[in-house]
Amino acid sequence: MKITNENILQFEKLFRTNFVNSLSGFKSANLIGTISKEGKTNLAIFSSVIHVGANPPLIGMLVRPASVPRHTYENIKDTGYFTINHINKEIYKQAHQTSARYDKDVSEFDECELTPEFTNTIKAPYVKESNIKIGCRFVEEHLIKTNDTIFIVGEILEVIIPDDVLTNDGYVDIEKPGTIAISGLDSYHETKRIARLTYAKPRTKAKEL
Repeated sequence: MKITNENILQFEKLFRTNFVNSLSGFKSANLIGTISKEGKTNLAIFSSVIHVGANPPLIGMLVRPASVPRHTYENIKDTGYFTINHINKEIYKQAHQTSARYDKDVSEFDECELTPEFTNTIKAPYVKESNIKIGCRFVEEHLIKTNDTIFIVGEILEVIIPDDVLTNDGYVDIEKPGTIAISGLDSYHETKRIARLTYAKPRTKAKEL
């Protein structure tokens, strides 16, 4: 089967959305926690979180166009903070429900039976039920002009993880605390590591760590 750009553009809207969203393969599954300037907590599922850089420690995510109310985006711009919370198999159904379009004065924490928690460093709420949590300060945004999506960049200010997931070389073993992945818009997956490999160098075969 060969599917052209013209074919894709002719797909029915929901079919096209599902098709293109699933093409990139497995993605990270995270809940983004924010709070409004009025103090109302907000939670939304994102599958677009990526590493940006390590020095300084930066992480980014793609936000859909602000042509309609985007509570997560508005809260980040108003307060300057957000949290990234890994989804695990105990909370994936609640996490999925956060994608529903709730009014701004409704907290997804309450509606989806998840618990907000705060630290002294980050003004935005973490998800208590998440096992790996990242607190970020907004640093910049970039408009993707082709479709008006917005790439948000945050600086990592703190990370909250179980004691046994950080290895001696700095690798965070996300499988231990049960982090899951997402494909498309609605398919959730457990993972199984095949191997970790040594740093790739020319004319040298990588070995398993």
